[in-house]
Amino acid sequence: MPYLTGGYPTPAETVALIEALVQGGAGAIEVGVPFSDPLADGPTVQRANTAALLAGATLGGILAAVAELRRRGMTVPITLMGYLNPFLAYHPAGAARPDGALGGIAALAHDGAAAGVDGLIIVDLPPEESDAVRVALAAEEMSLIYLLAPTSTEARIQAVAERAAGFVYLVSVTGVTGARTELPPDLIDFVGRVRAAIELPLAVGFGISDAAQVATVGELCEAAVVGSAVISTVEQAPPGQRVASLRHFAEVMTGRGREQDA
Repeated sequence: MPYLTGGYPTPAETVALIEALVQGGAGAIEVGVPFSDPLADGPTVQRANTAALLAGATLGGILAAVAELRRRGMTVPITLMGYLNPFLAYHPAGAARPDGALGGIAALAHDGAAAGVDGLIIVDLPPEESDAVRVALAAEEMSLIYLLAPTSTEARIQAVAERAAGFVYLVSVTGVTGARTELPPDLIDFVGRVRAAIELPLAVGFGISDAAQVATVGELCEAAVVGSAVISTVEQAPPGQRVASLRHFAEVMTGRGREQDA
């Protein structure tokens, strides 16, 4: 499950880059909603957020890109990942800025479902404060995807188990996103603790950066989330080669291609 910041490096490239990831073998897509203060993200994703915002990326534009991908026949699950403030501030073009505790969540649920979004990951929304958002999304058949960390208590895991739909995102390490050379040694135990309480599919993210790590996670869970390495691939490719580079990256990550074929 690769992560790509929506609108990075430019909004015009989002559709083609996501298509490249799926053509390379991605089984699901996570689209980041750029935000000025992405506190859970490391420097690579922070740079992508800043670049996307400077290039004019908006949540409405990301929904339009998802709708275009659906029109082109893309069927893999698409989840938006971001922070609460941009979701609360969402309003369709021409509509008044929302007010009230839920802000623009109801409008986002409606428009997101119409575009073909399957769920939202809201990084800074604790489970205990999420019920109103979860209900609003469920009314449009969208899932609120919850996160758990290695430090999550049994009580927190149970709170997520009572609310979760779609899948549960396991943050593999404490700290921010970013490519790491090896998986944490306590990952098996962490996954086991969650498996004992939650029957939904599990996705592991934060720090996964190569095909060997994807394969290892694949033996434990249904999905491996790769983010910073995706951004770095786009960042390092010449503008005219970004699509091809990202497709090859996905092929390597999924075992369809070899690194030396790049």
